[in-house]
Amino acid sequence: MEHASHPDIVKRLRRAHGHLAGVIAMIEEGRPCVDLAQQLHAVESAVTNAKRALIHDHMEHCLGEGVDGGSKAARAAVAEFKAIAKYL
Repeated sequence: MEHASHPDIVKRLRRAHGHLAGVIAMIEEGRPCVDLAQQLHAVESAVTNAKRALIHDHMEHCLGEGVDGGSKAARAAVAEFKAIAKYL
């Protein structure tokens, strides 16, 4: 199932992919390890943010819609799950 957020997630991952290619080139050029670590941290953050966006979108559109007609307890459980998932 494709969600409205998927094109944005693809853009984020393409940027991360390009950034990672740049890090590989930096390694091949013999750049300092501190520079490499900083750039790898940026790539890691970009991928983590893309993952978080995907998970939150899934919770909103798949899990959320699944309990819309359900009990108050089910909706509260999904809301709590959404709240804690921000720490992923």
